[in-house]
Amino acid sequence: MSHEHAPSAAVGGPAGLLVVAIDRLPAWILPAYGATWVAMPRLDALAARGIVFDRAIATTDDPQATLHDLLGGGATPAVVAAAAAREWHSAFVTDDAAACLAGAESIRVVAAPKRMPERDADATCLARLCNAARDVVAAGRHRLVVVHATSLGTCWDAPAGFREAYVDPDDPPPPAEATVPDFEIATAADPDVLVGIRQAFAGQLTLLDRCLGDVVAAAEAAGWTVVVAGLRGLALGLHGRVGPSGGAAFGELVHVPVIMADAASRMAGQRCGAIVVPADVGVTLGELLGAAPEPPADGDPRRGASLVGLFTSWSMPRRDRAVAVTRSGAAIATPAWHCVALGDRVALYAKPDDYFEVCDVANRSAAVAEELGGLVAAAAAGDAARAWRSPLSAAAATGGS
Repeated sequence: MSHEHAPSAAVGGPAGLLVVAIDRLPAWILPAYGATWVAMPRLDALAARGIVFDRAIATTDDPQATLHDLLGGGATPAVVAAAAAREWHSAFVTDDAAACLAGAESIRVVAAPKRMPERDADATCLARLCNAARDVVAAGRHRLVVVHATSLGTCWDAPAGFREAYVDPDDPPPPAEATVPDFEIATAADPDVLVGIRQAFAGQLTLLDRCLGDVVAAAEAAGWTVVVAGLRGLALGLHGRVGPSGGAAFGELVHVPVIMADAASRMAGQRCGAIVVPADVGVTLGELLGAAPEPPADGDPRRGASLVGLFTSWSMPRRDRAVAVTRSGAAIATPAWHCVALGDRVALYAKPDDYFEVCDVANRSAAVAEELGGLVAAAAAGDAARAWRSPLSAAAATGGS
């Protein structure tokens, strides 16, 4: 179907849907989430046209599971099935040789690991992936396009100028290689090393912004709804380590960005501070494409809940928590707290004040730490249902008495 004969975004839903799922994209370092020193003007512009979900929590550090949730779950993900019901073709554009999406045509743009950055931005992993995705969107044959990017965790190959743009005259040079650093931070670590690593990552984000902007522009020109979401974050030295290996379930790993720009520009420029999980996004996208709303979640808060009401009346189901279970442990996020397992103890951080989770208040809020810590321990031991279902005190849920 040509774009000229696509259904109206306001009446029959969007003319198409672009979902960009980016692995190793933490929320805290994006300008749309407050990092004013990082330049991502095109993502900022998308955020201004859509809803920014301030506290989206990934419930796992398995990126494939989170991607599946973002697309509604099911053997054939609900969003793909809803697209098929509209007689839309679906495309899955990925840089991961092993990833797949049932019901969608796979378009793979896989690059070999690199030791040094590229000289030409168009030769980078992100540019090659995004150029392929842009071409798929512009061709018009597929009306659901899922872009799956993993290179932020495997290859920082932006040309040197991207990272050097963040270096002040008195700063030492940032790392010169494309290899993603991965190490525990020693007590006596040079802080300049961490600054340089963050500068290199910021350069990679600016490259992402440049590359992704063309894909988003093509989708929006065709009247599509656009969603950009992180699958999991990346340790960048806030909590004792750098890189993709290991690490506890701090916000830097499980607090991910989600930006949803409705084709009809409903609720543009709004921010939602409520806790949401990727499964909520999947249910919402399915409903936007015409899938029947999910029946009541029979008391299971792990199931996704539709957020479509945000676009009409700024109403939505309110979660009192999100539970994240990772390879290294677990965490629980509530409107007032983020509690994370650290070996034989837990750390507790006040939200939203302690955005970067640098002030552990477990000793000062012992009752809350004990309550949430018990649920975190249960989740880490395999009893996630208890962590999701156990009633919370007012102090643990909202910080009230």
